[in-house]
Amino acid sequence: MKQQIFESYAKCVAEEFSIPHEMLFTKSKDRDCTAARHMLYYLCAKRPMKITVIAEYMAKHGYEIGHSSIIYGIKQTSKKLREDRDYIRAARRIEEQIK
Repeated sequence: MKQQIFESYAKCVAEEFSIPHEMLFTKSKDRDCTAARHMLYYLCAKRPMKITVIAEYMAKHGYEIGHSSIIYGIKQTSKKLREDRDYIRAARRIEEQIK
């Protein structure tokens, strides 16, 4: 069940950030791609999904990531959500699609 939620979030995040779904699972340092990955981590953690589960699902897509990097991404997104209304709107749109 959690994997289906993860996959739904990944699809919606990619659409919201206007990037190809596959880009979420590359080592690209492009700002939009990184922000999208961070949003994915944040939404999954908020659901709640454990960090180990998020890392496991990322690895299933070929993206190996450490726990500290996921935690960093969650913190970065949390900070942006406190400061940027557009991020708040984007997160809400994604969450509304995944109920």
